[in-house]
Amino acid sequence: MQENIKNIKVGNNIEGFYLLDTMTVKPISGGRSTIMLATLRDETGSIGAKIWNYDGPVTSNDAGNVVYVEGVVGEYNGALQATLSEFRIASKEEFSGVKGLVPSAPDDATDLWKVIYNAKDSIQDPDYKKVCCKLLSLEEFREIPAGKSVHHAFLHGLLMHTATMAKAAMALADIYGGFINRDLLIAGVLLHDIGKTKEFDLSPLGLVSQYSTEGQLMGHLVIGAQMVADAAKEIGMPADKALLLQHLILSHHGEPEYGAAVRPTCAEAFLLHNIDVMDARMETYREQLGQMQVGEMSNVIPALDARVYRHI
Repeated sequence: MQENIKNIKVGNNIEGFYLLDTMTVKPISGGRSTIMLATLRDETGSIGAKIWNYDGPVTSNDAGNVVYVEGVVGEYNGALQATLSEFRIASKEEFSGVKGLVPSAPDDATDLWKVIYNAKDSIQDPDYKKVCCKLLSLEEFREIPAGKSVHHAFLHGLLMHTATMAKAAMALADIYGGFINRDLLIAGVLLHDIGKTKEFDLSPLGLVSQYSTEGQLMGHLVIGAQMVADAAKEIGMPADKALLLQHLILSHHGEPEYGAAVRPTCAEAFLLHNIDVMDARMETYREQLGQMQVGEMSNVIPALDARVYRHI
């Protein structure tokens, strides 16, 4: 029986079927040789892998597919890394019986959708409610990951991310309700990542394999703002309301260096940005802590730029 990644130790052999999360081939030694570096995943965690002078047939375009690997596990810079002797794309027939291979949201998708539905139903403004009803009807919204690797990179990840943010937004709207537009904030939260329904190309397993051409050329903030503009025009939404909602989407990354088209200039946009950052980072904590033992300190986690300590 193949080992869950969380149970693999230095010196173990690794053999079995895992998701190919990332892969790159880099020149070394002045270009005289190369090294293939990959990240393998299952629902319990991830592990690095390498092959010296790798020449295919697996490529970075195969990310999001299942690979069969054999190798020996060592350590590099304090993290587990397997040196592989076999590395190939697996057929669906081979891995169909392997459990825990495709990561999915830890919460039930039906329950997550109820949170979204209730948040949408709580919007009193008819225009903001209509545009949410129209765009949230997209089937992809319920199924796709929220990203390729950084956070919520699993089935129903976008649904989970949005539902958690909606809970936070409704609580904060009660605190700051005296000077913010609650309906604008909730609509912005529900639609902030709607552009991701067009930003990704998915693997046969429903995970993100790469960014679509539209995603690479425009990014999900611009795509989402355009989707809102188109939907607003169809439902006859006043231009000033549509403009505010587009601003929330275009600014929710906070700073241009992090992908924002503009900086937040209204209180609702500022709240949306911070709710988004908080949930993304807390999900990184959740995933990292799930791989650790009580009393353990992690290496520096790039997404947090910090170490993580598990105390409970």
